[in-house]
Amino acid sequence: MIKNIHWLGHDTFKITGEKVIFTDPFNIKKKDTADIILITHEHYDHCSPDDVKKIQTPNTIIVTTSDCAKKLSGNIKIVKPGDKINAGGVEIEAVPSYNTNKQFHPKDKGWVGYIFNTSGQRIYIAGDTDYIPEMKTFKDVDIALLPVSGTYVMTADEAVQAALDIKPKIAIPMHYGSIVGNKNDASRFAEGLKGKIEVVILNEE
Repeated sequence: MIKNIHWLGHDTFKITGEKVIFTDPFNIKKKDTADIILITHEHYDHCSPDDVKKIQTPNTIIVTTSDCAKKLSGNIKIVKPGDKINAGGVEIEAVPSYNTNKQFHPKDKGWVGYIFNTSGQRIYIAGDTDYIPEMKTFKDVDIALLPVSGTYVMTADEAVQAALDIKPKIAIPMHYGSIVGNKNDASRFAEGLKGKIEVVILNEE
C-alpha cells in the first residue's frame, strides 16, 4: 500500500501512481518531474521556489495558498481550507492546518493540509499543524502523513491523538530529522499507536 510513497525528508513526499505528486518540495536533491505539487503554506521549508523549479514542467499543476502563489509562477490553483478541486484528474480537498497553543501557524492565515485521492488511495498530508478538532471530520483516510516533532507542530503524543481521530489504515510520521525533531519522535509515535493503527517509519530517500 505504501511502496508508491517516498519520503524525501521533512514534509517532502513523492507519491507515484496515475500521477506523480510532490508535497512541500524542499531540499530536492535531484531533478525530477511532478504532475502535481501540493504546497501547504508559505514558510521557506515548505514553499521553496528554487525546489519547485527542480521538478516543475510547463504542465505541472501547483496547488497552494494565495500567499505562496505570489512567490511562484506557472499553472497555479489557489485554495483555502474547505475547498475541493480537481487537478489533472486528482480530487484534492484543502483542510485546515494551524497551531492551537503556539503562534507559528495562526488559523487566520488560512494555511492548509490536503486530502487527495490517487491510485485508489486516499492520502492526508497534514502540513504544519497541531492536533485540531477538525481532524475528527476527516473520513476514509487510507494513509495519514503526520508531523511529530513538536516545537512548530504537534508532538509525537499529540500526533497519536490525531491519528486516533483520523483512523487511517496506515500512519507515517514526518517533520523530523532535518530542522527539528529526530527519529525518537517517530519511534514514540509508533509506540503510542501500537496495536491500534499501523505505523510505517520510512527511510529518507
